[in-house]
Amino acid sequence: MQTSLLKLIEFRFFLSARFLITLNIQIQSVIVGWQIYELTGDPLALGLIGLTEAIPAITVALFAGHLADNMIRRRIVLAAYTVLMICSLSLWMFTLNGNWFLTEYGTFPIYFAVFLTGIARGFQGPATFALLSEIVNREDLGKAAAWSTTAWQTAAVGGPAAAGILYGLFGGSVTYGLNIFLVSVAFISMFLIRSRPKPVHEKEIPFFESLTSGVRFVFKNQIILSAISLDLFAVLFGGAIALLPIFAKEILNAGPEGLGLLRAAPAIGSVAVALWLARNPIRKNAGPILLTNVALFGVCMILFALSTNFYFSLILLVLSGAFDGISVVIRATIMQVFTPENMKGRVSAVNQIFIGSSNEIGAFESGVAAKLLGVVPSVIFGGTMTLLVVGVTNWKAKKLRKLELT
Repeated sequence: MQTSLLKLIEFRFFLSARFLITLNIQIQSVIVGWQIYELTGDPLALGLIGLTEAIPAITVALFAGHLADNMIRRRIVLAAYTVLMICSLSLWMFTLNGNWFLTEYGTFPIYFAVFLTGIARGFQGPATFALLSEIVNREDLGKAAAWSTTAWQTAAVGGPAAAGILYGLFGGSVTYGLNIFLVSVAFISMFLIRSRPKPVHEKEIPFFESLTSGVRFVFKNQIILSAISLDLFAVLFGGAIALLPIFAKEILNAGPEGLGLLRAAPAIGSVAVALWLARNPIRKNAGPILLTNVALFGVCMILFALSTNFYFSLILLVLSGAFDGISVVIRATIMQVFTPENMKGRVSAVNQIFIGSSNEIGAFESGVAAKLLGVVPSVIFGGTMTLLVVGVTNWKAKKLRKLELT
C-alpha cells in the first residue's frame, strides 16, 4: 500500500513542494533570529519575530479557509509561494553590501519581511492541507498525512542545520540566496500538479456563514476540538525554540553552528517517528497515546531548561521532537479523517489559528516570560504548564481519551 501511494507522481510533487517550502521557512527563521539577536541582544526582540508572523496569519486565516473551499486550491498555494519568493528576495537584498541596509534602517525591514511571510503562510496552510485530499484516496489519507508530516519534519531537520552552517561559513547573503532557489523549485513542483475543480457545495452559503462554519464545526466536534486545544496550549507554553539563540550563546556556549544543531534536534526525533508511523499508522489507543506523548514533551522541556551540557540538551530536544511528532501525526490524521471534503480548508484555517500560529505566539510568550522570569525559569514554567494542560484535557475530553482510529 505504501509503495503504491508513493508511486503517485502528483503526490511526490506535493511532498517535494512541502519539503522545499518548509526548508525555506526554517532556514529563514534561523537566520532572522540570529540577525535580530545580534542587532538587539534582547530576548523580547526574538519573541516579537513570532508575533510579527502570527498576527497576519491569524488575521487572514478564516478568509483563507473560505477561499480554499471555494477556489482552485493549487492556485492559492502558488500565489502564496510567489509572496514567499518576494520575501526571500527582500531578505537577500538587505544583506548585500556588508549589511549596510540593516545598519542604516535597523530591524524594521526584517520584521516587515516576516510580516509578509505570515500573510503568505496564512493562505498557504489551509489550501495545502485541503489539496492533499484531492491528490490521494480517502483510505490513504492517514498514511498520506504521515508522509506529509515526514516531509515537513525532514525539512525541519535540514533547514536549521544548513542555516547555522551556511551562516557561520558564508554569511546571510549566501544563505538567503539558497532560499530563493528553494522557493523557485517548490513553485515548479506545485505547478506540475494538475488543477482540480473547485470543491462542490450542496447549496450556496452566505459569505459570513462560510467564514464561521469551520469554527462552528470544530467546536461541535469534541475529538477535533480537544486534539487541537491540547496541542495549542502545549506548544504555546511548552516550546523553547524561540529562546534557543540564548541557550546556544550564553548557556551551552555554542555558536551559529550549535544553534543550527539545536534547532534541528527536535525535527530529527519527529522525522524518525513520522517515517515509522507512515508505514505503521497508529490505530488503537490513539487518544491515550496522544495524551501521553504531549506529557512526555513537557517533561523534556523541563529537563532541557535545567541542562548545561550541550549534548544532553541535544538528546532532550531529539526526544521532545519524537514525542511531539507522534502527536502531530495523530492530530493530522484526525483532521483529515473527521472533516468533510468541502470543509477542509475552513477547518484547517481554524487549526491554523489554534496550532499553526501558536508556534509564533508561543515564541512571543517565551520572549516575554524570559524577560520577566529569566530564560531558564521561563522554560521550566512552560513545561509545567504543558503537564497541567494534559491533565485537564485527560479529565475533560472523554471521547479523545477513548479514541480509536480503526
